[in-house]
Amino acid sequence: MKVSVIGTGYVGLVTGTCLAETGNEVLCVDIDEQKVQKMRAGEVPIYEPHLDVLFERNINAGRLKFTTSLEAGLEHGDIIFLALPTPEDEDGSADLSYVLGVANSIGELIKDYKVVVDKSTVPVGTAEKVHQAIAKNATCDFDVVSNPEFLREGFAVDDFLKPERIVIGSSSEKATDLMKKLYKPFVRSGNPIIVMDEKSAELTKYAANSFLAAKITFMNEIANYCEKVGADVDKVRIGMGTDSRIGKRFLFPGIGYGGSCFPKDVKALYKSGKEATYDFQILDSVIKVNQNQKIALMPKILKHFDNDLKDKTFAIWGLAFKPETDDIREAPSLYMIQELLNEKAKIKAFDPEAMDNVKKKYEGEIEFANSMYETLEDVDALIICTEWSIFRTPNFSKIKDLMKGNVIFDGRNLYDLDDVKKENLSYYSIGRETLISER
Repeated sequence: MKVSVIGTGYVGLVTGTCLAETGNEVLCVDIDEQKVQKMRAGEVPIYEPHLDVLFERNINAGRLKFTTSLEAGLEHGDIIFLALPTPEDEDGSADLSYVLGVANSIGELIKDYKVVVDKSTVPVGTAEKVHQAIAKNATCDFDVVSNPEFLREGFAVDDFLKPERIVIGSSSEKATDLMKKLYKPFVRSGNPIIVMDEKSAELTKYAANSFLAAKITFMNEIANYCEKVGADVDKVRIGMGTDSRIGKRFLFPGIGYGGSCFPKDVKALYKSGKEATYDFQILDSVIKVNQNQKIALMPKILKHFDNDLKDKTFAIWGLAFKPETDDIREAPSLYMIQELLNEKAKIKAFDPEAMDNVKKKYEGEIEFANSMYETLEDVDALIICTEWSIFRTPNFSKIKDLMKGNVIFDGRNLYDLDDVKKENLSYYSIGRETLISER
């Protein structure tokens, strides 16, 4: 099938590459000429495990191509995916200006039947708005489909190639049949293609992300309560997670969620509720608790250092909002960095993938190291913000030898308390016993 993808951000590039992998002819459209040239040369503009291999293979096979011409993209594809930014507006709502702007242009340019697919995460009612925007100028038939993505950064390629489910929101039998044909190679193991109306499909994505955000936030509140009463959140988590009605996933406490999806989608659904005169009280609490949770380590840091962080040096392990990505959008590390800078502290940071993105925000304000251990030289404390695998089994003797201080503030509960006790380190985590060393 011939497919065009408008927008080559995270969702668009993964979508285009994976669709090409199943033999489709894919043309990706982006307005950034320099970015398009780099992609034509085989350079992947984002970090995502395994994407580079598929990207190169499909470019070499001629199934994946790039252009800056929207007209060329519309002429090429029978199915047109809109994978455009829907950034958070000042009031928390989703900004649809990119989506509707392209929709207007589509109406002016299409010459024969197209299926236009909303792949971006968009509020309920967007498919209707896109249809209206195209219809103003269109002289041929078309259909608009809602097809939300469920891609986890760090696992996006696997998620696309082996989806748990595919949701298609469409009132058109013709469009639905084309979408089923496109996705058939991805559900050979029997996972469902779920067809519903457009509004329900749009809400499904927001509801799923908001539920997971609420689950994380609930566990963080339980962890905070554990610290007050002397319970151990790890034991509580295991006790809860073995209940099949609850499940084991998304129960790990920490310093809050970040990224491009959960924060934006929760706020957008909350705002959409307000517009429909419905008050999402749970989501209001999720937003507030998560904001506070991102700096949950700060009171512990301040107390440990007697409220004086001036000229203290902190190593930070992990800058990305989660492992296996270079994405720093709404990353808790950024909130921690700003709090520390406000207290006149010094910072040395390391992340396997995200340092270049953080340098753009804090060039000259913080120091960046070439390795996790290099950050520790003569620092007063170590702060862990992201649970990269390389941080899980460190050489504690090396940590103690390199650091001037002897304290770890672990925002991701990476280490077993018994293991840390043997090392005679001071250790603060989330929802567990605080360990204070004897020295």
